[in-house]
Amino acid sequence: MLKLSCNGLDRVHSLAQCGFTGRPASLLPCRRRSAFAGFRVPAARQFPVLALVSDKDGAVVNRVELETGNLADRLRLGSLTEDGLSYKEKFIVRSYEVGINKTATVETIANLLQEVGCNHAQSVGYSTDGFATTPTMRKLRLIWVTARMHIEIYKYPAWSDVVEIETWCQGEGRVGTRRDFILKDYATDQVIGRATSKWVMMNQDTRRLQKVSDDVREEYLVFCPREPRLAIPEEDSNSLKKIPKLEDSAPYSRLGLVPRRADLDMNQHVNNVTYIGWVLESMPQEIIDTHELQSITLDYRRECQQTDIVDSLTSVEPIEGTEVVPELKATNGSAIAREDQHEHQQFLHLLRLSTDGLEINRGRTEWRKKAPR
Repeated sequence: MLKLSCNGLDRVHSLAQCGFTGRPASLLPCRRRSAFAGFRVPAARQFPVLALVSDKDGAVVNRVELETGNLADRLRLGSLTEDGLSYKEKFIVRSYEVGINKTATVETIANLLQEVGCNHAQSVGYSTDGFATTPTMRKLRLIWVTARMHIEIYKYPAWSDVVEIETWCQGEGRVGTRRDFILKDYATDQVIGRATSKWVMMNQDTRRLQKVSDDVREEYLVFCPREPRLAIPEEDSNSLKKIPKLEDSAPYSRLGLVPRRADLDMNQHVNNVTYIGWVLESMPQEIIDTHELQSITLDYRRECQQTDIVDSLTSVEPIEGTEVVPELKATNGSAIAREDQHEHQQFLHLLRLSTDGLEINRGRTEWRKKAPR
C-alpha cells in the first residue's frame, strides 16, 4: 500500500487578501498539458488531499480530502492569478456546445465568458446572488447589466478541446466597469480569441441605470490592475468603432422572434447571450455557408422581457470609413494580423421591438472565408 500526503500553502497575496494552495500537476505521465496543471484555489476554499491510498498495481482505492468549501469550489478548474488581479479558468468544450462543424458556437463562447466573469467575482468573495454584485450593490438592490460586448475569435475550439480563459476588470469612471478576456487553447497555449465588455449598474426594482458610487468602486477596484490593461488594444479594431443605426430598409430580416422562458436570466430579463442568436437569425444563408464569424460587437440599448416580440434586421456594411470611439490606449501583447480584406464581409444589425419599433440592440459582425476542408 502506498500513501502520499500534501497540504502546503503558497504565500498569501496581501493586496488581494487571497491565498492559494497548489495541486500536483498530474499523478500519471501525459504527453500534452494536463487540464489540471497549475490548478490553484483560494485558501478559504482549499481542499488539500490528505491521503492517496493505492494497491500494489497502482490503482487508487481511497482518496481523503479536507471537507471545506462547497462541491463546485472543489471541482472548478479556476483560480485567481498569483498577483490576485485576474482570474483564469479551464473549460472542456462539450458535445452540446458545438455546431455543425463540431466547433464551439459563438453563443457557447459568450456563455463561457459570462461564466468565468461570475466565477472571478465569487473567487474574491462576492455572493452568488447576482452577476458579480458587490455587498454594497446587493444592499442597494443594484445589478450589473451589459452595455457593450465585443468578441473576436481567431480559431474556434473543437469538441473536447480544453479552453483557458483569463479575465480581469477595471473601472471606467462613473459610468460603469470594463471586463476583458483572453482565450487560449490550453494544449498549445495559443491565443484563439479576445473579448472586451462594458457593464453599467441598474436598480433592480426601478430598472433605471445608476452611476457607480465611490463605495461600489472601492469594493471592486482593489481586485483590478493598477494600470490600464486592454485585451484588444488595436486602434483599428471594431471594438472601438461606433455602430450606426440600421434603417428599416434592411435587405435581410427575421421578424416575430419570441423570447423563450429559458432565455430569461436571474436578473429577470433576456440574457445578453440570447441577443447574439437573434442577430444571426437574419444573416443571409449564403454567408453562413461560405464564411465563419470572426468578430461580433453588440450595443445593448434596452431591456427585453419575456412578453416582447423582436425583429432582427441585417444589412451589408463597407469595411472602410467607420468612425472610431475614443478609448484608453494601452497594450496587452502583439496584435493578430488581419487576413486579406477580400476574404471578409461585414454586416450591420438591428434588434427592435415589433410592436413600436423601439431599438433593443444594434450590432456589427465581421466574417471570414471558411478554410477549405
